[in-house]
Amino acid sequence: QGQYMYDENGEKYLDCINNVAHVGHSHPDVIKAAVKQMELLNTNSRFLHDNLVQYAKRLTATLPEKLSICYFVNSGSEANDLALRLARQYRGHQDVITLDHAYHGHVSSLIDISPYKFNQLGKEGKKEFVHVAPSPDIYRGEYREDHPDAASAYADDVKKIIEEAEKNGRKIAAFIAESMQSCGGQIIPPAGYFQKVAEYVHKAGGVFIADEVQVGFGRVGKHFWGFQLQGKDFVPDIVTMGKPIGNGHPMSCVVTTREIAEAFGASGLEYFNTFGGNPVSCAIGLAVLNAIEKEDLQGNAIRVGNYLTELLNKQKEKHPLIGDVRGIGLFVGVDLVKDQLRRTPATAEAHYIVHLDRILLSADGPHRNILKFKPPMCFTMEDAKLVVDQIDELLTGMHALQNCKSSRHLAH
Repeated sequence: QGQYMYDENGEKYLDCINNVAHVGHSHPDVIKAAVKQMELLNTNSRFLHDNLVQYAKRLTATLPEKLSICYFVNSGSEANDLALRLARQYRGHQDVITLDHAYHGHVSSLIDISPYKFNQLGKEGKKEFVHVAPSPDIYRGEYREDHPDAASAYADDVKKIIEEAEKNGRKIAAFIAESMQSCGGQIIPPAGYFQKVAEYVHKAGGVFIADEVQVGFGRVGKHFWGFQLQGKDFVPDIVTMGKPIGNGHPMSCVVTTREIAEAFGASGLEYFNTFGGNPVSCAIGLAVLNAIEKEDLQGNAIRVGNYLTELLNKQKEKHPLIGDVRGIGLFVGVDLVKDQLRRTPATAEAHYIVHLDRILLSADGPHRNILKFKPPMCFTMEDAKLVVDQIDELLTGMHALQNCKSSRHLAH
């Protein structure tokens, strides 16, 4: 219920990581909407239904004007797979530029463009049509927080990839990026990066796909979509959505421009999805949008997110194990390091810290050393304080243990 989960003995656990139960577990309005529509009608999408039209209207109202055509599907993976098809059909190009450590889904076409997955397969994992750009990470990447223009420097890496690909006779269909990398370690791209990348990609005849599957629907607080953090002048060509869209119900969506949709339709290969946009899914989607608005969950993400970041920064001053605290709204990462100067990832320590008492937290990133917060949007200030107090307790205990070991070593 809400931001809590319960085990079979009725014990309560605070959920800090469930970005699927976006407006809270077992949200009464979402359940009511689902049950009411199930009792009335559920059928496949060959039958046009008011819910579908109303939901598409409500959803596109949250996006820039040119993003006006919706394709409803059933999962984030389905959404990203369809986005690739749209991009490839648009100009007939094939190649895809993706970010290092990116994760876009579990179907074959997406494992191909997800270094987070295909790197596990060794050298054979990377396909010839895939080009990997460095993650725009200003804490661990090549261009860091002290760089005068990290956004341009990282975008220039993409430009070089395009030039190299074209030299080899390859054509870029798309650049795809999570608006903020989640599995990659809670990475927030520097403002201006997407604009510059889009400019280079458009010049090459490709499109920009913003993957909002994990970070959309008001999680960043200030904006409804993560890509909007880049500024008003940035508009992707395709946006994909999933996870929070249905609060745990399997639905997702691809939104694109009329021009791209028409090119896709002109292929002669009809696109049909049996369950995408069915009456029940759309009723649930509308209930989620209503809950975000009615309960001011975007405002809550700003207030609670700022408080959580503030508390974690105080811990950073106190504990040398915390190298970086980064986040916007209720999307926060804590980068644990063994050495502040070298920024050596503290993987074992992160693994130890996530085992808090009745608090669900996890570690991610390429080195599994980033504590990640992506809780349901009804997370409160009390919840933030509870979890940070427990982290403080564990870090203090670890520090005392290390001092004790050092003293024994010196005595020996």
